[in-house]
Amino acid sequence: MNLTLIGHEDRYAVEQLQMALFPDNPAGQAESSLHRSKTWLTATAKITLGEKTAVASRRLKACDETVRLRRRALQQSYYLAAIQLLPKAPAWGALAGVRPTKITTKHLLEGGTPKSAEKLMKDVYYVTEDRRKLSVDCSLSTVNAVKLMEPEDISVYVGIPFCPTRCTYCSFVSRTIGKKTELLEPYLSALEKEIRVTAELMKKSGKHLRTLYIGGGTPTTLSTPQMVRLLDTLRTSFDFSRCIEFTVEGGRPDTLDAEKLRAIREHGADRMSINPQTMEDHVLHACGRPHKAEDVVRAYQEAVDAGFTAINMDLIAGLPQDDFDGFRRSLDTVAALSPANITVHTLALKKGADLFEKREGLSTAEEVTRMVDYANATLRGLNYKPYYLYRQKYMSGSFENVGWSRDGLDCLYNIYMMEELHTIVSLGGGGMNKVNLPDGTLQRFHNPKFPEQYIEMIDSVCQQKEELFALM
Repeated sequence: MNLTLIGHEDRYAVEQLQMALFPDNPAGQAESSLHRSKTWLTATAKITLGEKTAVASRRLKACDETVRLRRRALQQSYYLAAIQLLPKAPAWGALAGVRPTKITTKHLLEGGTPKSAEKLMKDVYYVTEDRRKLSVDCSLSTVNAVKLMEPEDISVYVGIPFCPTRCTYCSFVSRTIGKKTELLEPYLSALEKEIRVTAELMKKSGKHLRTLYIGGGTPTTLSTPQMVRLLDTLRTSFDFSRCIEFTVEGGRPDTLDAEKLRAIREHGADRMSINPQTMEDHVLHACGRPHKAEDVVRAYQEAVDAGFTAINMDLIAGLPQDDFDGFRRSLDTVAALSPANITVHTLALKKGADLFEKREGLSTAEEVTRMVDYANATLRGLNYKPYYLYRQKYMSGSFENVGWSRDGLDCLYNIYMMEELHTIVSLGGGGMNKVNLPDGTLQRFHNPKFPEQYIEMIDSVCQQKEELFALM
């Protein structure tokens, strides 16, 4: 859809909302205009699809204009025009961002109540009742996570960008190694250097490790001796005395066995992820995952036997060849295992994924809606609560990814990272450092994307870490 701006240059704010409301990019024309008078600032949107045209306006007093309020008026006017042409009101209303909880979290931290936060989401952003509750519930978990923070805390992410094979929906920068493991040893050597440099910088700067997360790729692509080597380096380099959470993302069950899980637990990790994505064997096959549902159950039991009491399991709504009944069976099977966390993702079609081009056998938006609604109702009925969420572009049905937890077992790293509450230092290829600067702003620093680049550039990566800590 073509978008024309008149009287303003806030294209990004309007364009992102247009993409969220019209993800299929239909042929049409849209205008977003801004008119100023001495008294009023009037935002007007005009959208034409086929033979139908819709117009809506919002205004604010000229004396109250700020960048935030001006963009809000532009988005509100566009939304109010769009819903005249849409079959139903979108769940997230006029919100286009990936972190809707930032609004409700800020409101609560400034003294608001859950009730007033819901009213804000309803009156200003037109969010539906169930998504308002979802956002507020997640923000309540964030408020609790803030109470556990100390001024000099940071969290550390360690990336292992390798997988045995690539899933069709995956767009992450990750090397598919199969039987070719020659990159793993030089990668680990480079990573160990960055770990030691970063740990020393933390000591000198007075920063404290609060949470540690080993992610990927699939970290457990590493053999047991390689995993032990990495864990030993982390334990001997960092001060764990104030670390309150240590997660290892196991991911695929075909990379896990009893010996590896015991080694990870014995080195102090207290959280494990075992991510089936689906418990339907034919859907696993369609996604390029060689394991079967029975392997997930086996790996889960081995993790329990190894001593893990906080286990997360991921599911994806909208996978190729899946349908509502298959998703329902998957969720029910995973929930019967009673893991501490169940994260329900909605399929996002991203460039770089095989599925982005093929798009074969995908669920309709209506079917994904049924999947997501079933997950929300079922997990609440089983006393799970939502504790973090985020949205993505090009997501089926324009929904969200939601982490659910029970027994107060929220994954704090997920909250700190998603809500950008304190600095996240990332180690390894493809890592993104999110640095909370003393002036209250956030600055991002990227490690080299690919393992080969990371290995070659490890000296400059370590130099960047010195610059990063100097800024803090």
